[in-house]
Amino acid sequence: MPAKGIHSTSASGFDVAVVGGGVIGLSVAWRARARGMSVVVFDRGDLGGGTTRVAAGMLAPASEADAQERALLALGLESARMWGAFADELLDVTGLDVGLRTAGTLAVARDGDEKAALERELDLTRRLGLRAQRLLPSAARALEPALAPSIRLAAEFPDDHSADPRALADALVAACERAGVVLCPGTEVTSLEAIDASQVVLAAGPWSAGLARLPVRPVKGQTIRLRGAPLLERTLRFEGGYLVPRADGRLILGASVEERGFDTAMTALAVHDLLRDAAEIVPGILDCEIEELVAGLRPGTPDNAPLIGRLDDRVVVATGHHRNGILLAPVTARLVAAELAGEAEEHAFSPHRFARAAV
Repeated sequence: MPAKGIHSTSASGFDVAVVGGGVIGLSVAWRARARGMSVVVFDRGDLGGGTTRVAAGMLAPASEADAQERALLALGLESARMWGAFADELLDVTGLDVGLRTAGTLAVARDGDEKAALERELDLTRRLGLRAQRLLPSAARALEPALAPSIRLAAEFPDDHSADPRALADALVAACERAGVVLCPGTEVTSLEAIDASQVVLAAGPWSAGLARLPVRPVKGQTIRLRGAPLLERTLRFEGGYLVPRADGRLILGASVEERGFDTAMTALAVHDLLRDAAEIVPGILDCEIEELVAGLRPGTPDNAPLIGRLDDRVVVATGHHRNGILLAPVTARLVAAELAGEAEEHAFSPHRFARAAV
């Protein structure tokens, strides 16, 4: 068996080769190894250094629910229920905290139009049977004193949480190492056929379409990482953006949604718009230090839902998670590990679903 750190796509002797070392690929590798399979992970760059590094880490199936995406909502709720045990297991195995915060999420409206939109969102949430509470501005400011007095309405989603994707990636790398997964960062895979392994998992995010015929495209997101005195306990959602707090007082402000191919340049306009909108809701962010400006690429699909399952006799797909990769990591890892073991579960996210729809 090759030693850890080998920079070759030869995976001779392995049951499974995972292409992509982000949170999805690492989670799959960890779970596959737990089933007794020998596993190697290849990544073109640093492990956790692509889409994962830029992600904010919202675990928000309720506050992002869409009536037209019922199957995705069900998958997100299932994975959200798995998240506490997932984080605890990683802590037990590695001693590393993944930054899971369970204070909930607050959605706020700044004007009459946003208030009306939030009322509709609350109505949808009730119809879907999800937990949410309508809050007057004074009640919202009692929960989060840093909110501006000008907000018009708020809604609390107590079951929508957050985690730190960078800490999660570190924990998954450590868990994989301890389990005996061979990790090969800095190893670009140019052909799945060239990998010598019994089965291959394609988990390369927006780069997946370069290795298989999949309807996955890059969706650019620009974010700002701020550092200062702690301002928020909860994740804060507003029209056009969000603020996700970390335990050390850092805030993740994001994110644009742009169809720009593989461009990851930060733009002055995006930075301006994000800071302007966020400061209208939490004025104190203007006293924060800008620690990092970073843009990433989400793996989008035509229906905004992931591609999970067997592509052919050898290749299993785990990509296309768009804005939900961190949320869906636990359930994706379970589904893919089961598929690899010949115990496939029924679900609505087969990579063949678009071909069936076209017939």
